[in-house]
Amino acid sequence: MNNKELIRMAIDGLEYSYAPYSNFNVSAVLVAKNGSIYTGCNIENAAYTPSNCAERTAFFKAVSEGVKDFEKIVIVAGKDRKVENFTAPCGVCRQVMMEFCNPKTFKIILAKSEDEYKEYTLEEILPFGFGPGDLNED
Repeated sequence: MNNKELIRMAIDGLEYSYAPYSNFNVSAVLVAKNGSIYTGCNIENAAYTPSNCAERTAFFKAVSEGVKDFEKIVIVAGKDRKVENFTAPCGVCRQVMMEFCNPKTFKIILAKSEDEYKEYTLEEILPFGFGPGDLNED
């Protein structure tokens, strides 16, 4: 799928976001290197801490199915399911990306619409990231 199709899929996924407290809906579409696509939405909880971001929902779905190599993720978000601004992943989601993605090649696409989006590498949005390679003894 091309970026426009993935963005459309992410925008459509806002429908599934469960955000009754913030009304800030987030949807993500994660593309694995094998071509598989995993969607995710944010899921809030009255206790706040158990809430889960859209990006992590997509990653955890993929990893739970044995997929651990990823190419890119598309993220859209907005109050009351209206996408008006670019929304970057939170720090926790960036750290999850560091666990499974090559920071130099993994793409993060922040979109407002199918025609208006920005593309970054993980390294650009998480410079000096800490990942599995930092724990290897060489």
